[in-house]
Amino acid sequence: MLRGLIASGRLLANRATTQPARLSRNLVTAAGPTSRCSLPHTHHHHPVAAVPALARGMKVRSSVKTMCDGCAVVKRKGRVYVICSKNAKHKQRQG
Repeated sequence: MLRGLIASGRLLANRATTQPARLSRNLVTAAGPTSRCSLPHTHHHHPVAAVPALARGMKVRSSVKTMCDGCAVVKRKGRVYVICSKNAKHKQRQG
C-alpha cells in the first residue's frame, strides 16, 4: 500500500512538472520564437471598494459607570445605558 502511494505521488509530481513545459513549447513553436504570445488577458482589475466605517458596539457589563465628563447615564427599554458624546468606545449597556 505504501509503495502504491509513493508511486502515485511520483506520477502526480511528474505530470505537474511536464505539462507546463509542453504547453510553453507549443506556444513558442506556434507563435514563433521571437513574437509575443497573443493570449487574451485573463484577469480583470477592479477598483478597490472603500471599507465602510464599522459602527461601534456596546460593552455589556453587570455594572456600568461613566468614564469621562461626556458620558451620560440613560434608562431606556428597562435597561441602563451609558452614552458618550466624546468617545464612542465608552458606550455601555447593563445586562
